Amino acid sequence: MPKVAVIGATGAVGDVFLRVAEQREFPIDELKLLATARSAGKQLQFRGESITVEETSEAAVAAADVVFCSATASASLQWGPVVRAAGGVMIDDGSAYRMETNVPLVVPEVNGDDLEWHEGIVSIPNCTTTPMVLALHAMKSVATPVRVTAATYQAVTGSGTAAAEELRVQTEAIGRGEAVPAPEVYPQQIALNVLPHVDDFADDGYTKEELKMRNETRKILHQPDLPVATTCVRVPTFVGHAEAVHAEFDRPVDLGALHDALAAQDGIVIGEGPEDYATPLDSEGNDLTHVGRLRVDPTVPDGRGVVFWCVSDNLRKGAATNAIQIAEELIARDLLKRSS
Repeated sequence: MPKVAVIGATGAVGDVFLRVAEQREFPIDELKLLATARSAGKQLQFRGESITVEETSEAAVAAADVVFCSATASASLQWGPVVRAAGGVMIDDGSAYRMETNVPLVVPEVNGDDLEWHEGIVSIPNCTTTPMVLALHAMKSVATPVRVTAATYQAVTGSGTAAAEELRVQTEAIGRGEAVPAPEVYPQQIALNVLPHVDDFADDGYTKEELKMRNETRKILHQPDLPVATTCVRVPTFVGHAEAVHAEFDRPVDLGALHDALAAQDGIVIGEGPEDYATPLDSEGNDLTHVGRLRVDPTVPDGRGVVFWCVSDNLRKGAATNAIQIAEELIARDLLKRSS
């Protein structure tokens, strides 16, 4: 029964974390809900009780066995060392530690064994990386992927509650026949639009989101040189990240074998025909990665390529649920021992 603290409790992921923890009956001895000074004093409901949000403090995070952090990268960098020094474990939803060599980057169904070498901080991957690596991991039991390309269709809640509010306000203005308010979160209007621009651009023309998918996929699959190229697109949906993925393998692959491997993978549900595919609306509120439209890529020689569609709830499996599953795995492996 660990003592738990949640940094960023009033954010979009924090809200979902509380609901997922209730649904999964995650064991908690004592719960601290933490946020910035601006949000301190708010009341949040958990298991029928009203809990007062507190300003994040060293005392609060140091007293916790498990700290879930879904805030800014600067917050992660500030509080991670405090948790580590106190003998707890911080499970971080941000990008601050993902590529650190001594920090496991974990999707429990894929690389739960990496938790064995944690040093007090564990990262969860980007919400677009998780469904893709889960599918590729399942396929890897049939053949090893040697090249991956993908296009994503990402919901606005991936940018936080302010982005969701911006989409809502713009959509309602269009419905009333009024002028659309100037965008504040995104560089252009998101309502009735798509933006091939998620996160800032790097020097090579790729966005940081696209580089995250490449680097995180390599680390989680333990394939440091795997060629991965993506185009990440923001679309006017509220929940659910979808992806069209092209995967090439080191040998010819049989669609039936890949289908069976996906069906056997924990956390995945696979469509049974071309029209049996999931949409972002289908993924909302559940913890599954939905895979469909699995088909041969005729542009890859010797039957070594396939194309598939996948979608998952970015706030649940893409963030809150994956974090809780990591904590469950830490408990199951007896890896939450505090230092003296």
